[in-house]
Amino acid sequence: MTKARYARVQRKTNETDIEIELSLDGTSICEIDTGVGFFDHMLHHIARHGVMDLKVSCKGDLHIDDHHSVEDVGIALGQAIGEALGDKRSIKRVGNCIMPMDEALVLCAIDISGRGYLACSLNTATPKLGDYTSELTPEFFRAVAANSGLTIHIQQMAGNNTHHIIEAAFKAFARALAEAVSLDPRVTDIPSTKGTL
Repeated sequence: MTKARYARVQRKTNETDIEIELSLDGTSICEIDTGVGFFDHMLHHIARHGVMDLKVSCKGDLHIDDHHSVEDVGIALGQAIGEALGDKRSIKRVGNCIMPMDEALVLCAIDISGRGYLACSLNTATPKLGDYTSELTPEFFRAVAANSGLTIHIQQMAGNNTHHIIEAAFKAFARALAEAVSLDPRVTDIPSTKGTL
C-alpha cells in the first residue's frame, strides 16, 4: 500500500475493534473483513470505483446485530479520509457521479468542505440483504461525513430493487470521492476563499 496520502486508523470500543488502512492514491488493492458479507461487498466498491487502496478489519458484536460494526467502520473510514487528505492543498475539492445500476439510478455529490453533513434519500424497502440491515446505509454515510468533514448528498433518482439502489449509492460515493480528492495541477494552494478547509 502506497504511503502517499495514506492513513491508518484504529478504533476499539466495547462494541467493535476496527483497523483501517487507506491510500487515496492507490490502485484498488482491497482487503475487507467486517463479518457482514453485503457490507464487505459495498466496501470493495469504494476501493474499486474510488481507485483507492483500502484495508478494513472489524470484529464487532454481531451476536447483537450489525449496527455497531457498520456505523463504527463509517466513523473510522471518515477519520482515515480526513487524515489522508492532510492540508487538502491542490485537491479538486468537489466531485459528483450519477451511477446507474440496472433500473436504479443514484446521484452522489461531495464537497470536501470541512463541514461534515449528510443529506441522503434512498428507498430501502427490503429490510435485510443477507446479514446487512438496509436502513444502516445512511448511518454509514452519516458517520463518514461527520468524521471526515465531507458534505455528502446522496439522492435516489430511480429504482425499486434495494440491492441495486444501495450498490449504486456506494459506487456513486466512491467515484464522487475519487474526483473530489484528485489533485488539480492548476491549484497550488487550498481551494477555498477562506484559505482553509
